[in-house]
Amino acid sequence: MKAVGLTRYLPVDDPQSLVDVEIATPVPEGRDLLVKVAAISVNPVDTKVRAPKDKVEPAVRILGWDAAGTVAAVGPDVTLFKVGDPVFYAGSITRPGANSEFHLVDERIVGHKPASLDFAHAAALPLTAITAWEALFDRLGVSPRGEHAGRSVLVIGGAGGVGSIGIQLARTLAGLTVIATASRPESAAWCRRLGADHTIDHRGDMPAQLRSLGFAEVDYILCFNDTDRHFGAMASVIAPQGKICSIVENNGELAVGDLKSKSATFVWEFMFTRSMFGTPDMVEQHRLLNEVARLVDAGRLETTLGEHLGRIDAANLRRAHAILESGQTIGKLVLEGF
Repeated sequence: MKAVGLTRYLPVDDPQSLVDVEIATPVPEGRDLLVKVAAISVNPVDTKVRAPKDKVEPAVRILGWDAAGTVAAVGPDVTLFKVGDPVFYAGSITRPGANSEFHLVDERIVGHKPASLDFAHAAALPLTAITAWEALFDRLGVSPRGEHAGRSVLVIGGAGGVGSIGIQLARTLAGLTVIATASRPESAAWCRRLGADHTIDHRGDMPAQLRSLGFAEVDYILCFNDTDRHFGAMASVIAPQGKICSIVENNGELAVGDLKSKSATFVWEFMFTRSMFGTPDMVEQHRLLNEVARLVDAGRLETTLGEHLGRIDAANLRRAHAILESGQTIGKLVLEGF
């Protein structure tokens, strides 16, 4: 089968950083689905895994952790899907990725594709929807049924993939007042269209901008952009007993002591945790994606596809990685078909 992979970790402008390859089609076992991949989307995790380092893979490594397609075969223990089912999912960081014609994935982290979306628009959702949902509802403990309606949340990095769905979940399901950060007029407009009540610029003085909007503090913070850079501002504006969740790993020490006097919470979200450790509640991601699909089909959530980059091949994937590395992405980058 066709696939796009790597054996060396190189700068994205090197033609060998991602290459077209032919590899064997895998066979499903246990609870695995064999999915015929129709569309994929590209995330910052792809660029971080591909980032230059002194390592050579003994066999081609396939990246890609967002896909939509059709179940082509099932393992003997599968109970949630059947051959022919349209699906969408993010997969596992510990297994080969989805940048291939066929892909194995555990059924417990797969959802039924929204019926109202084509494969390209569906592929834009899984990784970011899982991340934003878990960050907001599992890590911060916000109610998805509106029990905390009226409280405030600061979404740092609102126009990116996770921010784009996070704004919608916070506003539409939780009923929070959403302040999203965006550094350009077009990204600010994107955030407001998705439901942000206010936008500020994360390149500027965020506490001062919040005060100018009438927010001396915020109840929750979702950090989807540069934890190191924004930690001081987050500690300054989080309310007493407030909660901060970040998805971006830090490079230096974080001054978590600054949160002590406020009894504020700082917590991480990593959407691969369940699949990486085989947690007993892995199936929650199946249920989560099915609920996202239901909400999309009901018109309560919308896809976050920002740009369709054409077919799935090495040249287009290198282009997608380069766009992501520029830091100028709005929404999700999607590729479709081999």
